[in-house]
Amino acid sequence: MTTSPPFKPTPLRRLVTVPHLVAVDLPGGPGFVDELRRQWDAGNAVLPVDRRLPAPAKQALFEVLRPDVVVDADGTRPLAGDGVEPGDALVVATSGSTGTPKGVVLTHDAVAASALASSRRLGTTSADTWLACLPLSHVGGLSVVTRALVTGAGLVVHDGFDAHDVEQAAADGATAVSLVATAMRRIDASLFRVVLLGGSRPPEDLPSNVHTTYGMTETGSGVVYDGVPLDGVEIRIADDGEVLIRCAMQLRCYRDGTTPVDGDGWLHTGDLGRLRSDGRLHVDGRRGDVVVTGGEKVWPDPVEAILATHPAVAEVAVAGVPDPEWGQRVTAWVVPRPGVDAPTLADLRALVAAQLPAHCAPKEIRLVDQLPRTALFKVQRHRLHGLRSY
Repeated sequence: MTTSPPFKPTPLRRLVTVPHLVAVDLPGGPGFVDELRRQWDAGNAVLPVDRRLPAPAKQALFEVLRPDVVVDADGTRPLAGDGVEPGDALVVATSGSTGTPKGVVLTHDAVAASALASSRRLGTTSADTWLACLPLSHVGGLSVVTRALVTGAGLVVHDGFDAHDVEQAAADGATAVSLVATAMRRIDASLFRVVLLGGSRPPEDLPSNVHTTYGMTETGSGVVYDGVPLDGVEIRIADDGEVLIRCAMQLRCYRDGTTPVDGDGWLHTGDLGRLRSDGRLHVDGRRGDVVVTGGEKVWPDPVEAILATHPAVAEVAVAGVPDPEWGQRVTAWVVPRPGVDAPTLADLRALVAAQLPAHCAPKEIRLVDQLPRTALFKVQRHRLHGLRSY
């Protein structure tokens, strides 16, 4: 467990070279944190690498995001990169809906704004100790590290999630942690004073110490906690229902120079949602996830939540499949629970129709061995159609 003073990057006027983008391909732990600080002190930006990627995938990532240097267990080697702008702190890969990697460029100012605003909302201080146990190649895990560095809080970094190790960290003094729902279900969340919960759909009943978050790589982690924007974060719902965000935490641009931010500074999230009567944000889902069947819109999340209650369903994901009559038909990819008979389409349709309008009930089920997920356990809907069913 380490406690570091708040991080202050070297003043840019002292730098004599063009800042580099350094790909850090190291295990989660003190070595990763030391390398991050070393590169920041040198005025460079860091691209955290997903260490589970096979060699060809890493090479493809490097070709798209163009780091100048890679640091891994074998040392440091140069690459044919393009450098970064002064003030850039991170380039974080995000696959988006298509699976094509993008690089979200976050500045030191954005990283600091995120760390300070989230700490104020949570009431965490330098007396707290953060545990980072989510993948550091994703902003949900990486932001735990940067929050601690910026605020001077204690920091413990694990190389991935292990339920026993997480609970032991709490016993040893860690007070705050960031998790996804799948991980939280495997531990006693009451061991921590603060739990940030991101990723996939949260459980219905949450302890008072657990705070749900909404955000994305482009916002440098969560910017809406429990439906309420952090201080300095503006939310607007466009005429077509898209959630727009404007804040100091958002990206400078993508690595290729494009940006999802319009001329007025609003980040177009690609999510559709609404503001409830109490002013809290409710996000329905990604624009591309909605299923339009017979002219009716069906959001996958509520359908999945109902289907998951069936005793024969271990995991489930819902998406639309082209249909000549309906435009799209609601389809459920189901991982059956071992040791019981697989659920039937009639059973699942009846279950959904008892709680939602009839058009929300699946018209097809596909039994599969597993669902494609990201490192943060989000279902990759764009890969469902390629699964082999039985």
